[in-house]
Amino acid sequence: MHGLSRLGTGSNRSVSPSPPSSPRFRHGRYKNFAGGGGGVGRGGKQSAANKIVFVLISTVFRRKGVLLFAPLLYISGMLLYMGLLGFDVVSLKNAVVVVHRRSPPGSVYRSPQLFQKLWPHMEAESNATHNALMTAWNLKMHQGFSELPKSNGFLIIEANGGLNQQRLSICDAVAVAWLLNATLVIPIFHLNSVWRDSSKFGDIFDEEFFIHALRNHVNVVRELPEDVLQRFDNNISNIVNLRVKGWSSTAHYIQKVLPKLEAMGAVRIAPFSNRLAYSVPSNVQGVRCLSNFQALRFAEPIRTLADKMVERMVMNSSHSGGKYVSVHLRFETDMVAFSCCEYDGGEEEKREMDIARERSWRGKFRRRGRVIRPGANRMDGKCPLTPLEVGLMLRGMGFNNNTSVFVAAGNIYKAEKYMAPLKQMFPLLETKNTLTTPEELAPFKGHSSRLAALDYTVCLHSEVFVTTQGGNFPHFLMGHRRYLFGGHAKTIKPDKRKLALLFDSPHIRWETFRRQMKDMLRHSDVKGGELKKPSGSVYTFPMPDCMCKQTEAAANESSLSF
Repeated sequence: MHGLSRLGTGSNRSVSPSPPSSPRFRHGRYKNFAGGGGGVGRGGKQSAANKIVFVLISTVFRRKGVLLFAPLLYISGMLLYMGLLGFDVVSLKNAVVVVHRRSPPGSVYRSPQLFQKLWPHMEAESNATHNALMTAWNLKMHQGFSELPKSNGFLIIEANGGLNQQRLSICDAVAVAWLLNATLVIPIFHLNSVWRDSSKFGDIFDEEFFIHALRNHVNVVRELPEDVLQRFDNNISNIVNLRVKGWSSTAHYIQKVLPKLEAMGAVRIAPFSNRLAYSVPSNVQGVRCLSNFQALRFAEPIRTLADKMVERMVMNSSHSGGKYVSVHLRFETDMVAFSCCEYDGGEEEKREMDIARERSWRGKFRRRGRVIRPGANRMDGKCPLTPLEVGLMLRGMGFNNNTSVFVAAGNIYKAEKYMAPLKQMFPLLETKNTLTTPEELAPFKGHSSRLAALDYTVCLHSEVFVTTQGGNFPHFLMGHRRYLFGGHAKTIKPDKRKLALLFDSPHIRWETFRRQMKDMLRHSDVKGGELKKPSGSVYTFPMPDCMCKQTEAAANESSLSF
């Protein structure tokens, strides 16, 4: 007899139905060519013969013809995509015709040439009376959101990755603990080879507040009780580590994890990154919402300095009513290296990127059969935008040189070179290093997650947030802003495939470029209050799961605040 779970008891547990069969089987290749049934009258034999011939010819054509031409079509398509079949024909003075390979549109980093062409037009519009920042959506605040049953045991999880990967693991762990009626031990943070931050849970998040906020939903303890730990020879590594697959369903946890939890009294799941499916019952989603948007707040030292930084950004933006733009700029050395994109640094850049890839990923990019196609990556929108490209985009969208801009980033690759044009286009530019004194920032140095928490807070309260490369930071931030401001939070998520083509057009007219950017801005506006799709993340799209019950929940959880 199993203990109580949130979705049922004992043998009467409800189990999610099996997923639908694969479309490959539901929509097979083989059809019934005979059509509907009919009488065999005059000419029936001829009709039957025609059908047989038709089936044979169709089968030969589809099986043989397609099989013959498919490889050719595939190879031709790939060559065209990679730009290997593109040529320019150039006549030289001595009448000899020389054929050169032409790079496909959008595959080469030509943004500096475009900037040189368009800069005089931007200068002409400097100090213009109209600024897109002043017509962005207005900030609008929203209203905020028994005794627990006997615990079935202790759940221990290990959160890995950077700040928001850890946040994801924590919130999912709370949801799983609620589902299993487990007592959650404050998550352990794994030292990541890329982030290299030794911070513990309490260094980044307010531990006491987290436990208090969840007290009516999930029991949380700082560490295993002494008597439980003694059962495992005082070594947490002796507790069985369950290998749970990524994106596991609630049914999996009830059927596979709960029995072991009840039998042993404690289980570990490490690593715990992305171990719970996005699509779960609404009550489980509700626990995710509570954990992410209310129970998790940053530790007091982070909150204190972050609040000062927000106040300083607002003061520096007094000319625009305290409104400012925040940009999440992913142009750190590791990000540029991981993207396998090429910019304008030549052989020196290639050598530095090879060293960075080997340092952080140890041979991953040198495996046999691995082909790196920088041009294809750029055309596919996978290359991190440079500071220059971000500036071009924002100026084209109508943000003038009086716009206050906060850049959230790690250590920018060759910052002196790449940040210069962005500062030229936006003189009122700030970072956490310019908004704080060296003494204020000193306790956070060497702790990338704590530094990211400062950036997160300043971006959270900006009038406009610009994401440039995806990842957990913008996904959580977009969702948090939607939740905090009732859906009225402007986020610019550019179409990077389209940008690659535009940035590869050094001769484009300013009017044409600006029109394209304004169209992109309007598309971002349409996506602003987007509802969560069935397969979407509640952390990015909190409506409706986290936002439609807030008025009712506010009365019950009035003590919780950000």
